[in-house]
Amino acid sequence: MKTTVSDYPRLDPKSVVKSKNGLTALWRLMSGYHRHYLVAALMLTISATARAGIYLFLGWFVDHILKEGRFGSELLLSAAGFMGLILIQATSGFLSNQLAAQTAESSTRRLRDLLFDHIQRLSFAYHAEAKTGDLLERASSDVDTLRRFISDQAIGVARIIAIFIINFTAILQINTRLALVSIIIVPVTLVVSILFFRQLSKAFQAYQEQEAVISTNLQENLSGVRVVKAFARQAYEIDKFERNNYEKLKRGRKLNLMHSLFWPISDTLCAAQMIGSNIMAAFMAIDGVITLGNYMSFTGLLGWLIWPIRNLGRLIVDTSRALVSLNRVTEILRVAEEPLFEGSLMPAEGVQGNIRFEHVSFAYEQDRPVLEDISFECKAGQVVALLGSTGSGKTSLVNLLPRFYDVTDGSILLDGADLRVYPRHYLRSQIGIVEQEPFLFSCSIRDNITYGITREVSQAEIEQAAREAAVHDVIMEFADGYDTLVGERGVTLSGGQKQRVAIARTLLINPKILILDDSTSSVDMETEVQIRQALQSLMENRTTFIIAHRIQSIMSADLILVFDQGKIVQSGRHETLIQEPGIYQSIYEIQTRIDSALQEEIDRVHVL
Repeated sequence: MKTTVSDYPRLDPKSVVKSKNGLTALWRLMSGYHRHYLVAALMLTISATARAGIYLFLGWFVDHILKEGRFGSELLLSAAGFMGLILIQATSGFLSNQLAAQTAESSTRRLRDLLFDHIQRLSFAYHAEAKTGDLLERASSDVDTLRRFISDQAIGVARIIAIFIINFTAILQINTRLALVSIIIVPVTLVVSILFFRQLSKAFQAYQEQEAVISTNLQENLSGVRVVKAFARQAYEIDKFERNNYEKLKRGRKLNLMHSLFWPISDTLCAAQMIGSNIMAAFMAIDGVITLGNYMSFTGLLGWLIWPIRNLGRLIVDTSRALVSLNRVTEILRVAEEPLFEGSLMPAEGVQGNIRFEHVSFAYEQDRPVLEDISFECKAGQVVALLGSTGSGKTSLVNLLPRFYDVTDGSILLDGADLRVYPRHYLRSQIGIVEQEPFLFSCSIRDNITYGITREVSQAEIEQAAREAAVHDVIMEFADGYDTLVGERGVTLSGGQKQRVAIARTLLINPKILILDDSTSSVDMETEVQIRQALQSLMENRTTFIIAHRIQSIMSADLILVFDQGKIVQSGRHETLIQEPGIYQSIYEIQTRIDSALQEEIDRVHVL
């Protein structure tokens, strides 16, 4: 039967994040699977008890069967007893491992789901600053560290306690003095483990951070491979990666050195305990204080008493790694989610698109405004063009409309109501954005066009949107038509084709407000004409904001706003602005001369 997301208990992020103690957070991480863990611990106790029983039974067998020469039916019964204990040990051990693995896999599966869900709900501002490689490292490597810990070591707490108590109790049955001598090493091992724990936590934290640097380096390089090759920067990128990788090597060496020091020290202490206890037991057997069977039982039980002591150190060391990874994961979970549903105004018929900026100022950082005292108004269906140099505030302004950021001062009114009374999720459903570099997913063209649609969409609707975006004929040239896979980041398509697919996607959403972020700047002139034609269909009866650098793209706008250093320095229609001395007139004259010179060159080539 197919398992669905709803088939397993959901994880409450608050229960994990609010835990100040890392071990408490780990326990809460396993919520919903505590019963599995406790049953696994019970099975482990049964397994340890059966194993101790085997050694005690071996001592009894030596003293009462072999020594007394009772080789009849009692020998067969003893063999059956041995087999029964071995079967109990193996079965309960198997069940314990299975339940522990199920707890680990299920808990980390939910944690991955929770992380992905949480990351999706974080604000635009967070993602603008976060490093993708670091997020990937935390969501994969750190979560996997937790999985291994829960599977192998979390149950180790129960394993160590159960095995120690059971085997110590069994040795007590043989001789009290032997039992007390056998645990002399425990306090020493604890002290050594705690000292290493503190240092290993710091070393592992540094190692994981450098691994995140390498992941970011690799992710950026693969995403920007065209730029790297275009500028022949392979040698530079290789050198940068090697330097980061060498730094990881140094941190890894330090981490491994600490591991390498810990285990010999631990093993030496445990070996000394084993040798000393065995020698003492041997002399006691020679002196007749204990029997030969007692001695054989003791040597077997001692190994299982020393083993948990040694693994207590390992548990403490591995716990340090798990707590570091847990802290790195919960750092993301502690980031406040963007309040998508905060607000009450959601007109059923949608918004009209009347927008007014009233003395709006905005700053990413305090005392460093990128927009200052912006005021203008546009009616529903009008086109507003934003022109200005890079960094003048154009993109920052349009990012305020879908509330990727909120204004620092002033207010933005949509249909007469403050933008902040609209829930973000509703507001964004009313706004379509066509970016300068459109992003396409690694799926079919059909899936990319229907990406923003939550209802059932017919093929006819998809094709109609593609026709209006002037991309239907291009799609049908592919052998698989709309089922053509576009490849990672849309590499199958040209820049202009990707842009028109993005326009078709926006047409299908049918937004009331449209943002065109320099949508024709990175294509050739012929493709630009095709995209402009597609944009005419897209802009019809929609309030549209256009960011552009070419005046030819905005000449028909109802309102043109010229930005300089975060302020509107000119505003009006094209016919008015070209008559006024200023930035707009200068840009228009420069672009006109360039276009004229280009046309003359084309005509000259045609004549030749």
